[in-house]
Parts: sequence; C-alpha cells; structure tokens
Amino acid sequence: MSMEAICETNLQGKEPTARGKVRDMYDLGDRMVIVATDRISAFDWVNPVGIPGKGKVLTQISLFWFEQMADIVPNHLISADLADFPEAFQNSPEMFEDRSMLVRKCDMFPVEFVIRGYLAGSGWKEYREQGTVCGLKLPEGLVESSKLDKPLYTPATKATDGHDINISPAEAAKIIGDDWNEQASKAALAIYERGRDIAAERGIILCDTKFEFGVLNNELILADEVLTPDSSRFWPADAYVPGQSQPSFDKQFVRDYLETTDWDKNSPQPALPQEIVDKTRAKYEEAFTKLTGRTDF
Repeated sequence: MSMEAICETNLQGKEPTARGKVRDMYDLGDRMVIVATDRISAFDWVNPVGIPGKGKVLTQISLFWFEQMADIVPNHLISADLADFPEAFQNSPEMFEDRSMLVRKCDMFPVEFVIRGYLAGSGWKEYREQGTVCGLKLPEGLVESSKLDKPLYTPATKATDGHDINISPAEAAKIIGDDWNEQASKAALAIYERGRDIAAERGIILCDTKFEFGVLNNELILADEVLTPDSSRFWPADAYVPGQSQPSFDKQFVRDYLETTDWDKNSPQPALPQEIVDKTRAKYEEAFTKLTGRTDF
C-alpha cells in the first residue's frame, strides 16, 4: 500500500461535485463515483494529516460486505473496477484505484439507520442519564458496554455540520414515512445481525453501526459504506470486559491523542504526529484482515 496519503482528489484538474468529511463525490447524471480519501475526522473536524491507505481499506471492506448482504437488500454498487469507470478516472489510477465505487444515484433518506447491539457512545450517555436510548426504555442495571437483549434500531438525523442528532424510531417514521422506515429498519437489523455473526467467527464484536439507505425506482437501496471502522464500533472479542470502554478497531488513537492536546474542538485540529498516524493505520489494516481474511489492500 502506498505510504502517501491521498487527502484530496480531482478529475483532470476539476474539483469533485461534493466533498464530505472523508469522501469525494463525482456526479455523472444517473450515476456517481464515490471516492474514499485518506482524510480522517474526529469530533466532527477533519485532521490536516491523512492516514495512508485508509480510504482503500474502507472501500475494500464495504465491497466485502456488499457481497455478503446482497440477498438481504439491493445496493447501489455498479463496479469498483476502474476499467468500468469513465476514461478520465482511468487516467489517474494513483488517485482512484481500489478506493472508488461507481454507483447508481439514489434518492437518499435524511436519516441514518443506527443499530446498537451493545451499550456504548451516545447510547450509554443517554442511558446513564435517563435509562433510555433514543427514547427506548432499557432494563435497569446495565453497565457501559453491556450486551443488549436484542439489537436496537436507534436512528439519527444526518447533520450537514456538527453532530448527528439521535431521534426515536417514531420520529424517523414521520420524516421518511412509515413504510420506508419499516423496510429500512428491518433491512438494517438483518444486515447488522449477519455482520455480527460473521465478525464473531473472526474474533470481533460488532458493537454498533450505522447504515444509509435510499430509493431508486421505488426500491429500497443500501448505499454509502457498510460495516467499516468509520461507520461501526468493532471490538476484539478476547479483550471484552463489560463495565468499561473497550479497545476498538477504529480511530480511537486519534481521539485519545486529541484529548491530550489543548485543542478546543471548535477550531482546526492540530496535525497528528507520525506515531498516531502509524497506529491508526495499523488498526484499520488489522480490521480489514480480520474481517475479510485478506492482506491485499
């Protein structure tokens, strides 16, 4: 894998149609190219330093899961082979190879479909204060990282800036309609449960995750990324101890480092030191290998 981070892409000098925190999007009419860059965000700010190869890991993990979940719900993927992309993309393989997906463009829901199998993050915070998660009442006596009796659908609104906001399933239904909310939440739970079982066979706990869905030709479509370290909490099963936070296969090294600095979380982040970049990269690569059984990035 290249040691140089690809933090921005362009198409023969033209900027992408849109840039998210991590992804660059190129609008091709009824299709799109989604490129996972090596940008990394924490606390809703993108760091000036990238994690080399991170975007390739995210894309390759998503491709693995799209294949595993194809019988549950259709997805937006057309191809991840650069030979199938418009020629302009093929002319810059160093920028687009192995980190890009050519996809069908969908009418995306303004809701994220979060599934929680364990009590962590904002769910744990709400439970401590109110005994609920997204307004759903949970049993008393749970501790941080407790396994839930059954996975919960706890949606969130997608924020264009700042934090996503947790909402109740009933509020999600008001936003996207009862039928789509039921279809998408059922699909999300089914994907989570299959992903949880596959990960468990590989020594990994899938704590929680979030999915994005859209509609194309009146059909529910799974889109964006699936069960990656950016969209999910993965924990090593052999280190799992309820009652505390868990080590994870994600950007926790980045968060932990930033907490040791005097950064105020309201201004651009300080650049990550090489040690943190290397440790974070290693965690993403370890997640890829454990989940897919592959070592080629």
